[in-house]
Amino acid sequence: MTEPRVLGIVLAGGEGKRLNPLTADRAKPAVPFGGIYRLVDFVLSNLVNAGYLRIVVLTQYKSHSLDRHITTTWRMSTLLGNYVTPVPAQQRLGPQWFRGSADAIHQSLNLVYDDQPDHIVVFGADHVYRMDPRQMVEQHIASGAGVTVAGIRIPRADAKGFGVIQTDGGGRKITAFLEKPDNPTGLPDDPEMVYASMGNYVFSTEALLEAVKLDAGDEGSVHDMGGNIIPMMVERQGAEVYDFDQNDVPGSTDRDRGYWRDVGTLDSYYDAHMDLVSVHPVFNLYNRQWPILTSAPSLPPAKFVFDEPGRVGTAINSLVSQGVIVSGSTVRTSILSPGVRIQSRAQVEASVLMHNVEIGEGAIVRNAILDKNVIVWPGAQIGVDPAADRARGFTITDAGVVVLGKGEQVPS
Repeated sequence: MTEPRVLGIVLAGGEGKRLNPLTADRAKPAVPFGGIYRLVDFVLSNLVNAGYLRIVVLTQYKSHSLDRHITTTWRMSTLLGNYVTPVPAQQRLGPQWFRGSADAIHQSLNLVYDDQPDHIVVFGADHVYRMDPRQMVEQHIASGAGVTVAGIRIPRADAKGFGVIQTDGGGRKITAFLEKPDNPTGLPDDPEMVYASMGNYVFSTEALLEAVKLDAGDEGSVHDMGGNIIPMMVERQGAEVYDFDQNDVPGSTDRDRGYWRDVGTLDSYYDAHMDLVSVHPVFNLYNRQWPILTSAPSLPPAKFVFDEPGRVGTAINSLVSQGVIVSGSTVRTSILSPGVRIQSRAQVEASVLMHNVEIGEGAIVRNAILDKNVIVWPGAQIGVDPAADRARGFTITDAGVVVLGKGEQVPS
């Protein structure tokens, strides 16, 4: 039996306003994560590990660093016609940019016509998770549905923050798609749980083409996949749900099985980082059977120097990337990205330091996210006195995490 031809479409055009200042100069999918990755690497790794090697990434806002990362990192073999390529808004249908995720696909239908796939996998670009999409595609083909929506089980009490999928008594056919409902009906097999949409879809090509063309002609639509396309297909009784809990990723552990995080806010982004640094991490980066792929910088190994009283270079329960030098300082429960420098007698705790951050001698950094090229001067303090941090104009989240944008400096 011939394998179905599958095209991957990754929606990477989001502004990510709630991640500001991390998105002040880059698109949300280009935000660094876990030391050496970008958020877009997670969805691309899932697709490529599954053998889906023809992928277009639809971009729009502040896309330069995202485009550069994709074109320099995600190079497929052209011998077999494989590719991962960014596709910006091109105004193919008139003088307008993408008006929403559904319109992004509608304006890019030339990509579908060129590839001629049987099915189209449409995934978001800004979640942290592992998933084997082959299993979802197999269910979709077997069901004959026009679209299959990936759903993750969450407590019914948390439904207000998500798009919620309601099903019939059989648990598969979608009967309603509700946006942040107050009191949704629970699942047939677990009344206290509901399906939250993961923003991942598998379409039969004909069904997707018909839906986005109809949506394009609807002047009342906001042209959103979750807000317009899926409800339209639910009304036509052509939508089913895929239970993410049933997804079996090779090499996954009981602890990280079914892990999925929407890192749309600074606090959720910070919490997802803290999930990485325990002895038995909630999300395991070390799964060799289903690796998260990216390009590693050409930097030397990390280095820890000095072993004197009060001046010992150590990093405990932390991720330390290439090119890092921990010089007579203490790091705990933190992520150090490539090129970070931490000078003697400094303290870094429960923090995320991006590329080339410099921490001066005797400085203290706690509960913080420092974007690329931030410099903390000798003796300065971050995350110690919230009032002082606020007075200096730093972003402080609801949970008290201090966030500094690219290239900011913290004087003593």
